[in-house]
Amino acid sequence: MKALHIGAGKIGRGFIGAQLIKSGFETTFADVNTELINALNSQKQYTLHIMERDGYEEQITNFSAVEIDSPLFYEHFAQADVVTTAVSMGVLEKLAPIIATALCKRRLRGCDLPLNIICCENGVRATTQLKNFVFQHLDTLSANWCSRTVGFADCSVDRIVPIATFDNPLDVGVERYCEWNIDSGQIVGALPNIVGVHFTENLEALVERKLYTLNTAHCATAYLGAQKGYKFIHQAITDPEIRQLVEQIMEQSSAALCAKFGIDNNLQQHYAQSVLHRFENPLLADTVSRVARDPMRKLSPKLYFAYPALMALKYTLPTDALATAVAAALHYRSDNDFESQQLAVLIEKHGISQTIKSITGITNTTFVECVERKYREF
Repeated sequence: MKALHIGAGKIGRGFIGAQLIKSGFETTFADVNTELINALNSQKQYTLHIMERDGYEEQITNFSAVEIDSPLFYEHFAQADVVTTAVSMGVLEKLAPIIATALCKRRLRGCDLPLNIICCENGVRATTQLKNFVFQHLDTLSANWCSRTVGFADCSVDRIVPIATFDNPLDVGVERYCEWNIDSGQIVGALPNIVGVHFTENLEALVERKLYTLNTAHCATAYLGAQKGYKFIHQAITDPEIRQLVEQIMEQSSAALCAKFGIDNNLQQHYAQSVLHRFENPLLADTVSRVARDPMRKLSPKLYFAYPALMALKYTLPTDALATAVAAALHYRSDNDFESQQLAVLIEKHGISQTIKSITGITNTTFVECVERKYREF
């Protein structure tokens, strides 16, 4: 079995690519970074550092690397059984014409073996979004061929990969915990045998549970931590005041998730507490600035604060803690973060109330007034 993984960054090397290699796939990394590709091909190995108190190291070997949009890239794509990505949501649309070209080349070679494409991004139905972009670039023959032979399978992924440096720049530090759920109904052919993967027919609930529990709490910890000047997530989450606020934020998001999906409340609370325990790990040295970056994107309607707030409002559940999270994010400023600077300009130009409405998409008067009040209290 052969796998092509697009995106050889820390998530690609530290999670998705590593799992494919450990599953026995003949794995090729693809990236636009020529220096990175050359280093992978030259060294032919790197170390995965499991950053826990009882941590250990794993040697990752038996892989190759190619540049995206090169002849070798299309050759490996034509032979792949599985293609995965870890490139960030914003890159998928730019990647789509290259994927479309690769699919056309695969069709012209007469390959009718099943191919499954799986986007491992932090977003809802990322692979479906890529599929829609890709099909805009396909001719009718290629589109019909894809519909028969190519699966575009959505998934959810969960593993903290902090910014960590090692003597070998290819090495990656990760937490032990990892979760990879794939929508079994979107797979073409047999389910691929990938270590640690859970195939499910109820992906939506798992995706939203992860995004609006872990990511919501992670970002809330970062924005609240930034207000107190903390550098690391583990420092912020052990601050009693921040811990209490984050727990309240998670309670409100969890209540909305339970109402929407019928999730057992006790199971959800257990998951939420396990998330907080993961944040406490000092060896990850996960920085507040990494988690807090791009606040405007993270405040958008489908992401970590606005979406659970809208869910909660729909079911007439409390949202005051989620309003606190929004207010903290609106306050975030960093000289190295363009969006935080842009946010300040918007607030200065349009006022806090209009900025809340335009960025989050929430117009509920009670919620907006609550955010505005909490914003002024910080």
